[in-house]
Amino acid sequence: MGLVFLIGKRVTIAPSVLIGSAATSILDNSDELSLREDDDTEALVHHYLNLGPNLTELYEQWSSADANFKQKAPRFAGVRVLRQDSWEALVGFICSSNNNIIRISQMMEKLCVHYGPLLGYLGKTPFYDMPSPSVLADPKVESHLRQIGFGYRAKYLYQTAVMISEKPEQSWLDSLRNPEKPIIGQKVSSAGKMQAGGREGYREAHEQLLALQGVGPKVADCVCLMGLGWGEAVPVDTHVWQIAQRDYKFGKGKPSSLTKATYDAVGNRFRSLWGIEAGWAHSVLFTADLRVFSERLSSKLETTQVKEESIDSNDQVLVDAQVVSKKRIKKEAEDANAEHAGLSAVTKASRIKRRRNL
Repeated sequence: MGLVFLIGKRVTIAPSVLIGSAATSILDNSDELSLREDDDTEALVHHYLNLGPNLTELYEQWSSADANFKQKAPRFAGVRVLRQDSWEALVGFICSSNNNIIRISQMMEKLCVHYGPLLGYLGKTPFYDMPSPSVLADPKVESHLRQIGFGYRAKYLYQTAVMISEKPEQSWLDSLRNPEKPIIGQKVSSAGKMQAGGREGYREAHEQLLALQGVGPKVADCVCLMGLGWGEAVPVDTHVWQIAQRDYKFGKGKPSSLTKATYDAVGNRFRSLWGIEAGWAHSVLFTADLRVFSERLSSKLETTQVKEESIDSNDQVLVDAQVVSKKRIKKEAEDANAEHAGLSAVTKASRIKRRRNL
């Protein structure tokens, strides 16, 4: 699960993939992935797909604490939270406000093509990187973004880019990152003790993000979870609020009743159930509740199926990410829940096979 609004050009499972500023070719041979790569590509893909955590252990932990999770999750083995670039995650979620998957993807692609540096070509296809905050802080950017279809989000993107560009730290966003999940190549350090409302670093990152234009509590939590590595971040939108009411006995009420106090209460409840990776467990249940996957829960789950769909160690990759995303675009393109609707990817057990450049 992660921000895959650029899946058409930048995070494509076949035949090529661009993660950050690194390009490689990936061939899906059904049961395994073959990487056509440089020496560092396997480590980069492993990092991006967040293949380190043992999903079997996590699912067992969440299932032992939550009967609802235990009932639904075995049908959705393989949901992972990607470890994405913090700036790309922030921009994508600002674009996601009252939007749909197709349009968000188009906006992200336009940003890259109009303002991002050309990285090169794979075949005849050009690949552009995300533009930096300083590039989008140009005074001409807002009016141009409106002209190419960004609407009111143009103002938010421009103003947020200006605010970040004016920060004294060159990598201010990454300074908010969970030190236990640093960017690739940096040393891991402790993030402190878990508390009811999350670790101190998470709460600080969330508060700092709220100061940016176009960023409310939900968007801030999405960025914390998927762009900054804070696993306890639980984005609560109307869909998650409905899950909380239906399955976790929160009081009845319309989406407008989702006040800050209620928002915090839902997040704290899930953190108390699932612990330090509550946002990950929440993403599994969110995926299970999407209409496109409803048939998976329509038949009775048997013990033998649980065993078959369990995940072995770290051998998971996002083989099905592109297919799942395309199906959801057709069925849920009009959903206002774009912050999550385009993010889930259910994966099958696979292994990475290295292939050197010839």
